[in-house]
Amino acid sequence: MNLPFDAEPGEIQIRTLALSPHNPHHVLAGSEAGLYRSEDNGMSWDLVESPMAGTQIWSAAWHPADPDVIFAGTKPPGIFRTVDGGKTWDIHVVAGAEELDFRGVRAFDADNAIIMSTGKAEDGMARIYRTSDGGKNWTLVFETKTPGIFFDSIAFWNPRRGVVLGDPVDGHFILFRTDDGGSTWKQIPPSNLPPSLPGEGAFAASNSCVALEGQSNIWFVTGGANVARVFRSNDGGQTWIAAETPVHPSNASTGLFAVAFRDSRVGFAVGGDYAHPQNSPVPNMLITDDGGKSWHASNEPEELGSVFLSSVAVVPDADFAAGKPLLRAVGPMGAIVERTGPSWLLDSRENFNAVAIPAKSVAWAVGPKGFVAKLIATAPSRYPH
Repeated sequence: MNLPFDAEPGEIQIRTLALSPHNPHHVLAGSEAGLYRSEDNGMSWDLVESPMAGTQIWSAAWHPADPDVIFAGTKPPGIFRTVDGGKTWDIHVVAGAEELDFRGVRAFDADNAIIMSTGKAEDGMARIYRTSDGGKNWTLVFETKTPGIFFDSIAFWNPRRGVVLGDPVDGHFILFRTDDGGSTWKQIPPSNLPPSLPGEGAFAASNSCVALEGQSNIWFVTGGANVARVFRSNDGGQTWIAAETPVHPSNASTGLFAVAFRDSRVGFAVGGDYAHPQNSPVPNMLITDDGGKSWHASNEPEELGSVFLSSVAVVPDADFAAGKPLLRAVGPMGAIVERTGPSWLLDSRENFNAVAIPAKSVAWAVGPKGFVAKLIATAPSRYPH
């Protein structure tokens, strides 16, 4: 098996993982040394020959309909695009964005894409850019300099409708919405949302604190206050209700970090204390079966203990036959899987940051020090890069 970088194991960080929507065997891994690609379920990796080699890859996205079109965002700031499957790349440096970190990218077709930077708004770091010519030109479509705003996540229901979530300012979470593919953004009136609690915020871990479903359902999870909550809207963000959960943080590093929904009713939220991943308060896994109106604890494997979980993903088109995986959650202390029949099983004790599931037979997870793993339906198959 080839190592996916020109370095010794443990010397590099995997920053992002992108699964092909066209072929579950194809995976992109963005690292501190460039972009790597596997076309055999991670058994071998090749450095993508491009001007990105040697740069930090913070985000990558496949065109949802064309497997030859890929976008990637880098640090130092740059946007790269290929329309021939990676043989050649266009290089685009966003004018005026030399100090930004682009942490979110959404590609809609070969010409249209959205990128989001994160950081303190008062320092000019909270921006959204859009291209309509394949990255040749980028237009600053939104910027806010309101002190306290920090973008946590960007998500889209479809190529035209999307949202950006930011931490609370003046007692309310900040949400901006687009209905024209990101060309314009309008703030949802803060008063439409329930007031935030003292110390409450959203965690930007893995860009997974927001979940969208259907045409208008949206949820986001919080932490840092005396109770972790799940905010929900069923009308695209116009009206909101916040549901308290059994998670009661004792410090600013504790709460719910990620949320995922199987359908409009069944959802999952995970979290804990990222500052103390081995001794997180319980519960750290929650389940709802009423669309997020109420949440209750789910018992993870006893051998895993009370640990921090940073990411959760549902299995698409899950097979509800006995023993089949339905959901995976990961964190620094390992990975767990929910199966029909027996509930939760310990799947791995490796250190993971994020998990993604492109098909019901395979899942991908990434962690520190260049670690990439493929977890298959029957047993975990790990590749410590």
